[in-house]
Amino acid sequence: MDRNKYYVNLGTQEISINHDANNDDFIINATEEELIELREFFDEVYNADERAFFRAHVPFTPYHKDRSNDEYDEGMKTVLRRIYELGDEMTKKHISSMGLLEDLDNPSESEEP
Repeated sequence: MDRNKYYVNLGTQEISINHDANNDDFIINATEEELIELREFFDEVYNADERAFFRAHVPFTPYHKDRSNDEYDEGMKTVLRRIYELGDEMTKKHISSMGLLEDLDNPSESEEP
């Protein structure tokens, strides 16, 4: 399948084939199936964020003991990992420099023997 270039904005969760002023946080090359998969990951993050928003109004549950926040955090890591896999060299360098994905720091540890 053919891969197309897409521009991804993590904050707005926008994936676009057109380059606009602020949608180029990351550049990826993806097939239609990979694009759909990434969109689904973003949807999961959005849903976790909504659950966390409503939970945030319950004062006696701390952030670090909230399942919704954990789901959001893990969802963002999944999104970043997928963007890294599909990204161009600049995107990969940017994500690696963030230090958020431990398996990118030591790729040999995540590979199977």
